[in-house]
Amino acid sequence: MAVSSKIPLSPSGLRNPNSTSKQANQKSTFLGFPLIQDLSLTNSSTKHRRVQFLSPRNESRDKKEGEGKQAVSMSLEDVNPVGLGRKSRQIFDEVWQKFSGLGQLSRTRTDDELATVLVRGPMCEFTIPGAQDTMVLVVGATSRIGRILVRKLMLRGYKVKALVRKADEDVINMLPRPVEIVVGDVGEPSTLKGAVEGCNKIIFCATARSSITGDLNRVDYQGVYNISKAFQDYNNRLAQLRAGKSSKSKLLIAKFKNAESLEGWEVRQGTYFQDVMASKYDAGMDAKFEYTEAGDAVFSGYVFTRGGYVELSKKLSLPLGFTLDRYDGLVFSVGGNGRSFAIILEAGPSADTSQSKLYFTRMNTKIGFCRVRVPFSAFRSAKPDDPPLDPFLVHTLTIRFEPRRQRTVEGMTGTNQDPRSFNLILEYIKALPSGQETDFILVSCTGYGIEPNRREQVLKAKKAGEDSLRRSGLGYTIIRPGPLKEEPGGQRALIFDQGNRISQGISCADVADICVKALHDSTARNKSFDVCYEYFAEPGKELYELVAHLPDKSNNYLTPALSVLEKNT
Repeated sequence: MAVSSKIPLSPSGLRNPNSTSKQANQKSTFLGFPLIQDLSLTNSSTKHRRVQFLSPRNESRDKKEGEGKQAVSMSLEDVNPVGLGRKSRQIFDEVWQKFSGLGQLSRTRTDDELATVLVRGPMCEFTIPGAQDTMVLVVGATSRIGRILVRKLMLRGYKVKALVRKADEDVINMLPRPVEIVVGDVGEPSTLKGAVEGCNKIIFCATARSSITGDLNRVDYQGVYNISKAFQDYNNRLAQLRAGKSSKSKLLIAKFKNAESLEGWEVRQGTYFQDVMASKYDAGMDAKFEYTEAGDAVFSGYVFTRGGYVELSKKLSLPLGFTLDRYDGLVFSVGGNGRSFAIILEAGPSADTSQSKLYFTRMNTKIGFCRVRVPFSAFRSAKPDDPPLDPFLVHTLTIRFEPRRQRTVEGMTGTNQDPRSFNLILEYIKALPSGQETDFILVSCTGYGIEPNRREQVLKAKKAGEDSLRRSGLGYTIIRPGPLKEEPGGQRALIFDQGNRISQGISCADVADICVKALHDSTARNKSFDVCYEYFAEPGKELYELVAHLPDKSNNYLTPALSVLEKNT
């Protein structure tokens, strides 16, 4: 039964038995506004309560013109603490924008859309300059790390895309509303083209949901390869749109446009070993490098000799003032019959080649034309004791073909080609300019915390994914956290190390914070590292000194932690 609103109410909402008719005719006030209309309280089945308020400036006029005029109708739901807080924040943001033009992103819900109010300045200590112009694609946004990571990115002002396999209600409710949800599968390259559109950086924290080898390879290996290649192709399309601007950013090492451009390139033959058995299988080898009537520079031949190889080599002649240490790697525009080649860089004093050292990596091509990026981080020294490659000292480039490690490639007619013959069309060789920041952050693992019976197969897939990212030519950061813990972040000091020596766990929130900080940290580019909570080695087993870093939002702990670690590991 409804209760008459003409009887004054006590603060608890009950009728005041001591009230008089005089008191009943007096106006009550609420939050400083006179209450002039009936307040109807219904039984428990009533869903809405209506309250009408009058502005104080209209009070005298309403006494003359009667009740009800100039009244504003609103529900009690509009004056609950959450609603009042939201409305007051919106008003405050608008006023603050007019007065200061200082800095954070505040989003306020309207009827069916989010109204974005830009307020600049120190209102939010977490906001990162330029973050609102950076789109970050989070792969694995619903994972243990991904859910925290998405919120940290948005808190700091980034625009965020979330790649999910299906956008059902549970997934949508798991992510903040302003996040742009993209449906795709890292195992299906065709679904990733739209996901990388408009993105500046990628954070990959997805992981296979089972220990089945097929699932591990599809997500942890092939997934990393597919998403990095899609991102690389998108960047290449942007470079083509920028045309001359992007072409000038690369250093042209060789362009094979006529017969004269082949001068200086030398074709050589050799064998890895000499023995009696090798002579029995010496069926011959040959190679040539020529400019054809079709206008192609073709390096072709065959190797039937056991342990034999043929190669194309040239001493580099760079423009004055240019050195390769200002670049990240090489890009080859080639065509042919899909063979694999060894790329060899000779580095050392150019005046004394006897002091030079050799560095190897492999370049896989496909049938037809393709562009292959070969980062300097992929090169390994021929001798274990040699130092890492220093691009500044590189003076000779060699492309070598050898029959071993060749995969079977089906020809145009459907028959398998002889893996001992090759045909390589060279269009150009360029050096890729070096960047300052990382483009792709991969969250891998150390292996601790995984059941021993499936640890080996998990690590195998993880390492294959890491290697594919290193060879992609993108600026990368690979984070290998210890066993993940569902704990608040920033509570314990962290250890950053290389060499699979850590064994402790780490909070998911701390890993997410490291990912965010690595986005714009130049010391994180092209580095792989392990991270866990601070711990103390057992007595007598102290192999090295551990330096702990306390994660604190008020300082940058990542730069000093990573500055002492090696690149390209």
